[in-house]
Amino acid sequence: MSKFMKLLVVALAITAFGAGMAQAREQVKIVGSSTVYPFSSYVAEELGATTKFKSPVVESTGSGGGHKLFLSGDGLNTPDITNSSRRMKVSEFEKNSANGNTEITEALIGYDGIAVAQNGGNDDFAITKDELAMAVAAMVPVGGRLVKNPYMTWNQINPKLPNRKILFYGPPTSSGTRDAFGEMVLGKFAKKHKDLYGPVSPKGKAKKYVSVRQDGVYVPSGENDNLIVQKLTKDKNAFGIFGYSFLEENSDRIKAAKIDGVAPKPDTIAGGDYPISRSLYFYIKKSHMDKVPGMKEYVELFMSERMIGPRGLLKRIGLVPLATELRKQMQKDVLSYKNLRLEDLKH
Repeated sequence: MSKFMKLLVVALAITAFGAGMAQAREQVKIVGSSTVYPFSSYVAEELGATTKFKSPVVESTGSGGGHKLFLSGDGLNTPDITNSSRRMKVSEFEKNSANGNTEITEALIGYDGIAVAQNGGNDDFAITKDELAMAVAAMVPVGGRLVKNPYMTWNQINPKLPNRKILFYGPPTSSGTRDAFGEMVLGKFAKKHKDLYGPVSPKGKAKKYVSVRQDGVYVPSGENDNLIVQKLTKDKNAFGIFGYSFLEENSDRIKAAKIDGVAPKPDTIAGGDYPISRSLYFYIKKSHMDKVPGMKEYVELFMSERMIGPRGLLKRIGLVPLATELRKQMQKDVLSYKNLRLEDLKH
């Protein structure tokens, strides 16, 4: 064998070995929602500190970005778990199935409210959910017609509101928070004005509501909600849109606006009184369960009473726990790794 051929054989062997190593992971890989990220990271750190397993790697990619990575296949170069601040979409389930992820378990962990927050030094602020929609939507009804949003100050929407510049720092299109905000605020508003916005689906989606303003009033601020908090500490005109946990963590610097007369608090979120409340999830790729060390133990720890119970550790950082009966059922379903079905997502 020539010297060149020997070198070629060695190079190919090294390449094959490297590929094999890439498939043999020692840490759980988790992607997805920035809202679920603090809870997921807490559990990951606790697993690393209290067991023989390495702490899982958790990345904040946004719910949409996480689902896209998760559904790309079932190889060990894809995530084991994706966090989500909305439920998996039917289209995402179908793409998972097409790409070999035929067994997925859905874990509902608790609730979160979408806070509309401002600088803590400001006067208290209270608006209706419709007024919030009129401040953010790209198209709004004016004089019986749907027009490009003309409102630049709050008193233009309602004379009783202050003459204050309208400015929002909020999540990008890849975010589950953006999806949930769109459905619960813009979608519900569009449903009230379906004669102008067009056909509205049972989920509250209308053809023309889907976009927020593109005129600089709504500024997409990435998947790092801490950056939005920082902006609010510097700009007293601005509002930030993010999950309740970030409001809880930064209550010394920012405070929430009341929506329809209700402030986001654990009891108002869990009871559904706060009008922008949503459920939080993570999704498990079952084909990885026996291949990635610590994956089973991470799921068990996350779903434990110690973490998601009414006195659990995650409540301390902003998670709103599930009601007892629902929580017990969810723990049973997740720890038996019940398969998510397409029919479940159509309810």
